[in-house]
Amino acid sequence: DMSEYMEKFSVSRLIGAPPGYVGYDEGGQLTEKVRRQPYSVILLDEIEKAHADVFNILLQVMEEGQLTDSYGRRVDFRNTVLIMTSNVGASDIKTGRSLGFQQEGSESAFEGVKGKLIENLKRMFNPEFLNRLDESIVFRPLTRDDMGEIVEILLRNFIKRLSVLEMEIDFTDGAKTFLIDRGFDPALGARPIRRAIQRYLEDPLSELLLKQGVRHDAEVHVDANGEQLSFKVVSKSAGSAKEDG
Repeated sequence: DMSEYMEKFSVSRLIGAPPGYVGYDEGGQLTEKVRRQPYSVILLDEIEKAHADVFNILLQVMEEGQLTDSYGRRVDFRNTVLIMTSNVGASDIKTGRSLGFQQEGSESAFEGVKGKLIENLKRMFNPEFLNRLDESIVFRPLTRDDMGEIVEILLRNFIKRLSVLEMEIDFTDGAKTFLIDRGFDPALGARPIRRAIQRYLEDPLSELLLKQGVRHDAEVHVDANGEQLSFKVVSKSAGSAKEDG
């Protein structure tokens, strides 16, 4: 997360603190990991937040394929894949109407937004840095179908968490559609989906299980019911069912 390297004094942590400074014995957070695992994919999230000195280090990596850490060792980056993400122009996407980004899936609208984002990228970063990148990729906005797949992934993770408690849970198509409706926002991406699952599924289900004293060995059936989800808890051992919502 490059927000941790916004200040000049924090940049040295990438290659290691100089001798006599705190953290010298720990090595560089970047160089030490690559030295131990030379075949790596390195993801630098929100690169635009990094201090200018970070870009000087990255120029050395992309130009020479190596860095010298605080111990004087040369660390080889030639077998790494360097990926950087950026939110440059995100505010333009949120106000997509001003960019002609009106119809979801419109190719011409996407090309218009893409062009403006690339312009923002060129204003934000130096040409010598951009010229060393193999490719700049603009991601398309998430569609409703994409959100459906994301919901499936998050629900599978939720099912795994309950399986530790020997509980089984299943969701109707209506319940999944309910979560997509509550969490789909093209301007904000997938984060609202996670909040919707926590608000409409995790929190009320946790309260229900605590209130009913259900600890394990139960089946939970989830369906949509108006403005909320309904839960039917069936105890496997007792064979009884309790409903809520």
